[in-house]
Amino acid sequence: MNDEIQLISDGDGLAVIGDHAAVERFLVSEGLPSKDLGLPRLRHALDNAAGMAQAGSEIAGNSGRWVKLTKESAHLVDKYGLREGAKSGLPTGVFKGDGGQIKGFVEFAKGAGPLRTGPVGMANIAVVMAQLAMQQTMDEVIDYLATIDEKVDDVLRAQKDAALSDMIGVDLVIEEAMTIREQVGRVSEITWSKVQDTPGTIAATQAYALRQLDALAEKMERKAKIGDLAAAAQEAESKAQEWLAVLARCFQLQDAIAVLELDRVLDAAPEELDRHRLGIRIARQNRLDLISRSTVCLVARMNAAAVAANAKVLMHPAKSPAVVRSSNQVVTGVHDFHGRLGIEAGRQRSETRRWAVAAAEARDKALETGAKGVGAAVSLGGEALDVAGSARDKALETGAKGVGAAVSLGGEALDVAGSARDKALETGAKGVGAAMSLGAEALDLAGSAKDKLSSGIAGLARRRRGDGGGLAEG
Repeated sequence: MNDEIQLISDGDGLAVIGDHAAVERFLVSEGLPSKDLGLPRLRHALDNAAGMAQAGSEIAGNSGRWVKLTKESAHLVDKYGLREGAKSGLPTGVFKGDGGQIKGFVEFAKGAGPLRTGPVGMANIAVVMAQLAMQQTMDEVIDYLATIDEKVDDVLRAQKDAALSDMIGVDLVIEEAMTIREQVGRVSEITWSKVQDTPGTIAATQAYALRQLDALAEKMERKAKIGDLAAAAQEAESKAQEWLAVLARCFQLQDAIAVLELDRVLDAAPEELDRHRLGIRIARQNRLDLISRSTVCLVARMNAAAVAANAKVLMHPAKSPAVVRSSNQVVTGVHDFHGRLGIEAGRQRSETRRWAVAAAEARDKALETGAKGVGAAVSLGGEALDVAGSARDKALETGAKGVGAAVSLGGEALDVAGSARDKALETGAKGVGAAMSLGAEALDLAGSAKDKLSSGIAGLARRRRGDGGGLAEG
């Protein structure tokens, strides 16, 4: 019994390859659901390719199962320490069981393991794993559309765009090609010719659906009045689900085209298969990112509308809860949609704010504000009394200082007046004395002048008498 098994991971799934019994024991020991890896079909394709027959024979000699990597199964990559291959770039490891024990796969085995085909075989295994991952998503989308009971064709028929009308028949063509692939085991040139023109129509439909979701988000952002917001939220609730269904259908058909395309490359140019696989993987991730940007934006707008509505529930007790309910419906729908496509995004539901709660909060806030107002008034009144008392004291102090200043100034004025009076009296007395002295001197001068005049006249008379007759004649 060969208990060796080989694990290969590509980030989306885990391939378990080896003896049928060993593979089954490993899956049972880990409790993992799985799908058939389809190695016989891969052998058929490699047998038809030049130089690939040996690789196909070695691959087909093993049993293979595929496990989708989820949060529960992803730990196996770390648990078993898968190591990245130098040439394939894929984490892989070979493990040996312990005497058929279910719990025995715990150590690396020496040697090449069940797959001894080298990089060629690993590349082909990686392609099959990629196809299984996309087919798993396709199944998820089918379940999603059945769950929401959304008829995509009905939505598309209601549109006037010509590209959307062309989309209605695309899924029939692709489903036919997938059926032929399952029956024949390969995609021939004839089969590929039927579907090779469909990607353009699918891409146009996807772009149209994304624009519709963006328009709903923008309308939610523009509305400010609660009535307008409620109407926009109700429209988003009814329309968003429809366009999410169209996007899911587009993604499912694009994955189907990728599966057919890889088979066609395997049949026509197997040496380019691994590079083509990587290119498809990158293009697929780009589509997911594009879808995620629009849907995450819509979720953000709906959550913002719910917050705005809750803030106005007191004045709008009917319309505000309606906005929140519509918002939650859209958010839940987007979250489910993300899960089916494998988009990692957080989920945030809004709780409806009840009117009674809003009223109680408003009452408590009013009481709190009133208490703060009373406290502020008391504090302000106390400050006013303090200011008034201080002003009174300052006024009294200023008044006392004013009276003292007035008394002091009055005393100084009386002193000045007395001094002036004394000076005036003194000056007056001096003036009277000066006048009396001047008058006496004037009298003395007048008396002296009189005496001199009298003496002059007497002398003149004597001279004239002495001359004798001169005086008589005269």
